[in-house]
Amino acid sequence: MPESTPPPTPTPAAPEDGTAPGGDRAEVRAALSGVDPTDPRAVWRALGAGGVTAALYPNGDQPDPGRLSALLTELDARCPLGVTLSVCVQVATVLPLLAGAGGPAERARHGMLRGETVVALAVTDAAGSGSDLLDATTRVKLGEGTATLDGAKTWITNATTCDAALVLARHREARHFTSFCWLLAPATAPGVTAASAGRAFTGSGVGHLRFDGVALDPDAVVGRPGRALAGFARQAGVERLAGALWARAMCHRLLAGLRDWLRRRPAAEGTLWDRPAIRERYARCLVAVRQLDALCAPLLASTDPVPSTVAGMVLKVAAAETVDRVAAEAVRLRGADAFRDGGEAHLRSEAAMFGIAGGATGAMLAGIADHADELVGDGI
Repeated sequence: MPESTPPPTPTPAAPEDGTAPGGDRAEVRAALSGVDPTDPRAVWRALGAGGVTAALYPNGDQPDPGRLSALLTELDARCPLGVTLSVCVQVATVLPLLAGAGGPAERARHGMLRGETVVALAVTDAAGSGSDLLDATTRVKLGEGTATLDGAKTWITNATTCDAALVLARHREARHFTSFCWLLAPATAPGVTAASAGRAFTGSGVGHLRFDGVALDPDAVVGRPGRALAGFARQAGVERLAGALWARAMCHRLLAGLRDWLRRRPAAEGTLWDRPAIRERYARCLVAVRQLDALCAPLLASTDPVPSTVAGMVLKVAAAETVDRVAAEAVRLRGADAFRDGGEAHLRSEAAMFGIAGGATGAMLAGIADHADELVGDGI
């Protein structure tokens, strides 16, 4: 008789602590053992030296969702928000965009995988709307054997700490998605200057970059001119998934800490946890986080981290609104204690980034509304 076919192995459910099946936080924990969690370069170097960064890409140029979730969950547990942001942008966006480009881009990519090179993603222009990249005014003049870059980029993660910047620049005047290309500009090239954006997101190196007549070799162009926005649009979905995975890890951590604090905090004959009104407010946060978990689950069960356009926008909005809800409730329930150093009040102000970076919530909602027919269907 022929051998019977074994039943398929079921996909494990996501654990309650915000990690993901297939992701090994122990590997990340081991790589970061003894590393100063507030030093972004030290963290990045340790992840590269420990093989964590390279292991994110077992199937090619895109990160494995489970491993990405494990990395972001462990970073969120031990590092300031700014340090996690510094790593997240590079692993979710920069490394995939550099893959397969050759030349300086490939050398920079290998340096990043080893933790030796930090590359900033310079997209948001100083002029125009941050959400409409077609208005970007940073320009590159491509000539015979030359590429001259001029313009400015603002609120760029890793701007003040990078070795190079991956710059989105206009190479044609037409307001069209084919008018842009990527360039890899060394931070030390003449004409490149960086200024800190202040104390926001400590450890992220957030700042402003300026390019004044920066002369680059032709091989500084990454990929084919005219394909930059198409590639970035695809990668934006991965960035939104990474943001959602990080947001859910943060929410699980906040709720675990808040639960333990409420159970210890005396109130009348018991603790704050014993009060029905407080338990109800806490439970509503739990429901919101479980909804975010459910949105992430299909992508965590897949090896493909690229959601559809509308799924990416839904993830982005859900992550931003869930983080804000959980952090705000944690501040209200903890009261003055939330304003301690590193407390929930400070985290809530920084976590507002989830509703701005990579596409403001308002812009995402407008895009989601455009897909109403697809999302609603014909009704029941």
